[in-house]
Amino acid sequence: MDKDRIIPTSELIINGDGSAFHIHLTPDQLRDNIILVGDPGRVDMVASYFDTIDYDIHSREFHAIGGTYKGKPIMCISHGIGPDNIEIVVTELDSLANIDYATRKVKSEHRTLRMIRIGTSGSLQEDIHVGDYVIAEKAMGFDGILNFYADRDSVCDLEFERAFVEHVNWNPTLPAPYIIDADAELVDQICHGDMIKGNTIAAVGFYAPQGRKLRLPLADPELNEKIESFRIGERRITNFEMESACLQGMARLLGHKAMTVCCIIAERQSSTNKANTDYKPQVNRLIQLVLDRI
Repeated sequence: MDKDRIIPTSELIINGDGSAFHIHLTPDQLRDNIILVGDPGRVDMVASYFDTIDYDIHSREFHAIGGTYKGKPIMCISHGIGPDNIEIVVTELDSLANIDYATRKVKSEHRTLRMIRIGTSGSLQEDIHVGDYVIAEKAMGFDGILNFYADRDSVCDLEFERAFVEHVNWNPTLPAPYIIDADAELVDQICHGDMIKGNTIAAVGFYAPQGRKLRLPLADPELNEKIESFRIGERRITNFEMESACLQGMARLLGHKAMTVCCIIAERQSSTNKANTDYKPQVNRLIQLVLDRI
């Protein structure tokens, strides 16, 4: 990385108030401990446990509240739905930490952020049920975003990728999957006996990319069954969501620590296919667990 390069205004867009273009946060509002959630409304749920609140900022689907929890500085920010939004949020959070907004140059000292995404998910195995909490110890991205960045192979599990592509007979017209580990330190800190260490697929959409069929037919109607049966050693695919891989991949490339933990709200395996829309109490408990362990 060229630390003498002045980043052009068209590449790092800074608002007139000195805030990052999309998330509208300024460098002084950044916290090292960050909770990420998809739903902007869920930020209020997380922040309801804070001791103090320093700011509350809304911009598009991005809602951020900063304050303290049990005396520790913390913030929560929403990223909306999908991996493209996660790329924006992680990139702009990193810019607040590691780019001097006055000079537009990368700072000489790197600041490491700790990012934990709390989400919802659908299980892909019969022993993982609605209400369970699953950590994406490994996350597989179907979106292809990380493939646009240099050195993606240095942070990916290439053996896992090759085995998966071969097992499911991956359609070459789709983006190449990439596999990213969560930060092991964060996983050990958050994962106690009440959570499952899993291997999560981050899909690029909610419907066809996760095997849901409404009016349009699926390109590969058997893909979910092939995903369910995939094994590499003792590892299997545990659940579907949409953001874990891009979050963990961007964090690794940028030198941050990140992980995702999801509450299971649907059982997507072929023999069950059921969902729970009244999942707020389980998510609320997950939020409390993460806040106490972060």
